[in-house]
Amino acid sequence: MPFGIVLTSDCDGILPFDHDSSLRRSVASRGRRGIDQYGVTVSRMGAKPLGEQREPWLTRTLVVLTLVSFFQDAASDLVYPLLPVFLTGVLAAPPVLVGVIEGLADATAGVTKFFAGKWSDRRGRKPFIAAGYGLAAVGKVLVAAAVAWPMVLIGRVTDRFGKGMRSAPRDALIVASTPPEALGRAFGFHRAGDSFGAVVGPLVGLLALAVVHGNVRAAMWWAIVPAAISTSLVALVRERRPATAQTTNRVAVSSESGRSDGALPRPFWLATTAVVVIALVNFSDALLLLRVVQLGYSTTQVVLAYVVFNSVYTLASYPAGALADRLPRPTVYAIGLVAFAAGYLGLGLLDRGIGVFVVIGVYGLFPAFTDGVGKAWVSSLVPRHRAGRAQGIFQALNNGAVLVAGLWAGLLWSAGPGHGVVPLVVAGGAALVAAVLLPLLGL
Repeated sequence: MPFGIVLTSDCDGILPFDHDSSLRRSVASRGRRGIDQYGVTVSRMGAKPLGEQREPWLTRTLVVLTLVSFFQDAASDLVYPLLPVFLTGVLAAPPVLVGVIEGLADATAGVTKFFAGKWSDRRGRKPFIAAGYGLAAVGKVLVAAAVAWPMVLIGRVTDRFGKGMRSAPRDALIVASTPPEALGRAFGFHRAGDSFGAVVGPLVGLLALAVVHGNVRAAMWWAIVPAAISTSLVALVRERRPATAQTTNRVAVSSESGRSDGALPRPFWLATTAVVVIALVNFSDALLLLRVVQLGYSTTQVVLAYVVFNSVYTLASYPAGALADRLPRPTVYAIGLVAFAAGYLGLGLLDRGIGVFVVIGVYGLFPAFTDGVGKAWVSSLVPRHRAGRAQGIFQALNNGAVLVAGLWAGLLWSAGPGHGVVPLVVAGGAALVAAVLLPLLGL
């Protein structure tokens, strides 16, 4: 019988198999060395040693999904920096509602991510991705058309429901198409493209404000165009459907748990718990923009501050991801927490001047060193065919923590000196402590 070698990603088992077996057919199409969606590596006899071969990490799937995210984020971030002004200025809503609306929207995304991630492991990723981006476009229409804050709430919840539908399945699809050793780079590349949309979007928003003579509502309608382009590009996404459950049962064994990997491994839960606890002080960026507004900056200056933030985020995302492929990911994540602390403490203690823009730029290093890095970190701790479920749980719990953060920060926004000083200083101090402790936990 012709022989090959099958190595699972979780153990050192070596099994002979026939050229005609279903397992070989399911992964041979990936080339002379392939890593399938279940984390199985295959090498033919006579091929080069596994350590000497490299799969390309910049795949067609990654490029298309990055373009989709770029256009959707351009639409979202055209609206996002205008939202505090729209709510508190045009619709005369109290500041606490900014945090409440964003917190509820993020919580909706979190709950949806949990179910969408789990279901996409069974039913495929693309339908969830397409539905998610379509709903996000609908949500933006509702926000632009709002005549009272409850309609903004409905629009933001619809938008974030769409985000929940797409995020975990999209990230799982990236995991499925990327070699394990390059997950940091892949997620860094994707986050760079996504955040570049967050640079372009606010600039288009400034152009829109100039064209419509400062009419915030009219400027928001411009977001519909990139949102529609993003939704249309999903049609170009290709997906290999999951293999049969029989194949899954043959290869999905975790050495750490000593049982079938239907249950996610303990290291995943430890890492997720640590990140979620930290997220309890990471309230919505809308409140940071509200702080800039309350410092007396104009709408144009607020948008420019957001552009500075996303420019740093864009430029640092790929280097941070590449660093996470070389250094322990908790250490790289801790670097992001230092930037978080600097941004929050600086914004809470400064009054005006160029320093405000500097600390917002420094704060842009926080998502660059944590967003994609966190996704790569937890993805490396679970079997690939459970990536959707793992990403869904990880992102859902994070969104729940952000809801809690938004609520307490919104309630304390006027405490002490007012204008957000108390929650910003408390959150910044907590993040600094977490940055010191996280690398020491041995996760």
